[in-house]
Amino acid sequence: MTGHIRRREFITLLGGTAAAWPLAARAQQPTMPVIGFLSSASPNLYSDRLRTFREGLKEAGYVEGRNVAIEYRFADYQRERLRILATDLIARRVAVIAATGGNNSVLVAKELTSTIPIVFTTGGDLVKVGLGGSLDAARVTRMTPDGTPD
Repeated sequence: MTGHIRRREFITLLGGTAAAWPLAARAQQPTMPVIGFLSSASPNLYSDRLRTFREGLKEAGYVEGRNVAIEYRFADYQRERLRILATDLIARRVAVIAATGGNNSVLVAKELTSTIPIVFTTGGDLVKVGLGGSLDAARVTRMTPDGTPD
């Protein structure tokens, strides 16, 4: 009878190990980087830009859901919501914030974090808007209208 109990214990142990193995394997895999997408605009008006954003990521080797996650936050043109949304993205420890929909989203993100990189586009003067002390001090890549570096 003692040998029979040991066999049950062994089978239980083996079954428990087999069930825990996939969990341990998942825990050892590197976590997927998360992009925080912060916009002062409305998602209803952003479908074309989001498609272009995802296409640009894909060209750089990042596919949403496969090797990068994106957390979307839209303020629906309510400036006071930007701070709440940006704070949420920062708390989620995103790898980078893509700030869109005008300068307000960039300014709020810049005000709230100095450790998370912020990527944005602007047609205005970075110094006048308050996004850099000088163009020499800012890490800036100017792009031509066709999307190539100037």
